[in-house]
Amino acid sequence: LNFIHCDEHDHRYEDGSEVVLWMNTVGPYHNRQETYNYFSLPFCRGKKKEISHYHETLGENILGVELEISGIEINFRIDKPKTDFCEITLTPEFYDTFTYAIKNHYWYQMFIDDLPIWGIVGEMDEAGKSAYIWTHKKFEIGYNVDRIIDVNLTSEAKVRLQPNIQLQFSYEVTWKQNKIVF
Repeated sequence: LNFIHCDEHDHRYEDGSEVVLWMNTVGPYHNRQETYNYFSLPFCRGKKKEISHYHETLGENILGVELEISGIEINFRIDKPKTDFCEITLTPEFYDTFTYAIKNHYWYQMFIDDLPIWGIVGEMDEAGKSAYIWTHKKFEIGYNVDRIIDVNLTSEAKVRLQPNIQLQFSYEVTWKQNKIVF
């Protein structure tokens, strides 16, 4: 009986195998030493609660890496059309928290297969009066045979923040073959 184990530890995957999107930190772009756990902002998580392995090492702890599973389901070389993964009610407290983060140019870091991905929480309008949050994450993942080579994130679906509205978060995944050697 042979078992094949594919994951980010050996950087090799089989078609359809689990690819974990790790959420790391969030903080102001203009002070990169000031970081907080990603979920210190009231972002919601996807439905996936368990993964086949966890990823924290002593070195990551020393460097301030605070990886948490996103709950978003990604499978190697399987495209995922736009999919809603969670929803929150923007309570007045959540509104204030997100508005503060956006006014202070908060950005976040994620990882797929040890590759860092950065995104911005949102942006202010030109007058600096209204905050907008990005609610859709579009991942384009480059692969070569059984390895992930690169990851690109495009943030879309900008929504104006207002107290007591529902915010629906979504994502999509597109896999692109890449000739770059790992």
